[in-house]
Amino acid sequence: MLVVAVALLSLGGFWLGTQAAGHAAVRVVVANHTGLPWVEVHQGDTLWKIADALSQGDDTGALVEEIKRLNGLSDSLIRPGARLYVPKDTTALRR
Repeated sequence: MLVVAVALLSLGGFWLGTQAAGHAAVRVVVANHTGLPWVEVHQGDTLWKIADALSQGDDTGALVEEIKRLNGLSDSLIRPGARLYVPKDTTALRR
C-alpha cells in the first residue's frame, strides 16, 4: 500500500511539473569551451518543454533523456538560472 501511495505521489509531482505555466523560453548559445549549445532555464521551464522546443518533430522523450545524460542529471528537476547543454544535432536521436 505504501508503494502505491509513493508511486501516485511521484506521478502527481511529474504531472504538475509538466503542467507548469508558460512556454519554454529557449535561447540557444554556443558554449566555447565544449562546443555544445546550451539553454538557460527560466521560471516555469521543464525538461520536456525545452526538449519539445528544440526537437523540431523528433522524439521529445529521447531528447529529454539525452539532455539529462549530457548534464549528469539523475532526475528531471531543473532550476531557473541553470545552464543546460543540449545536443548539437537532435536528428541523431531519431529511431
